[in-house]
Amino acid sequence: MRIDILSLFPQIATAALAESIIGRAQQRALVEIHAHNIRDWARDKHRTTDDTPYGGGQGMVMKCEPIFEAITALRSEGCKVAFMTPAGAPFKQTTAQRFASECKHLIILCGHYEGVDQRVIDQLVDEEISIGDYVLTNGVIAAVVVVDAIVRLLPEVLGDATSAVEESFAGGLLEFPQYTRPVEFEGVRVPEILLGGNHAAIAKWRQEQSLGKTRRARPDLLA
Repeated sequence: MRIDILSLFPQIATAALAESIIGRAQQRALVEIHAHNIRDWARDKHRTTDDTPYGGGQGMVMKCEPIFEAITALRSEGCKVAFMTPAGAPFKQTTAQRFASECKHLIILCGHYEGVDQRVIDQLVDEEISIGDYVLTNGVIAAVVVVDAIVRLLPEVLGDATSAVEESFAGGLLEFPQYTRPVEFEGVRVPEILLGGNHAAIAKWRQEQSLGKTRRARPDLLA
């Protein structure tokens, strides 16, 4: 899979995605990630990428021309273009799974200032995505979250293929509690059921724990 990130601050994505599992996935050629500066496609000597909004109002709006040129230069046949914006559809585990399984090339456009010219969204963007009901300084921070969630689902990225199956949201529920050594710490023991080796009983306990945790913390997932 290839992922291109378009931002005014590509170094944020480059630094974050060079670490840990995602960094190793790139080193192993399991995914190809490139972060680009939109200013590279600006034509004027000041490399201008924004202007005041028509109709008045606060802030600046990102211009059409550099974004159109960037996406035209990067786009491949069948690729998808996603725009990071608080006004987008909520990004969920199912969204990450869909991109990981169906998309060979993803371009992520990162908003800044008051957003981008609507003509970019109408003519170039396939999906508008939000990672939550809050506003960040720029969309590249959100893009890093989205890329991480997608890449870890690609084949061979995680060391254990079952890891992505048994975690939170994979089955529509939050993940069950996890324990490791020591068996007892400061008077609190690991639940006995996890120590007995009865895998059917452990699976049942974990399912019950997941259901209970989801009911308490995220009842909306059970609706």
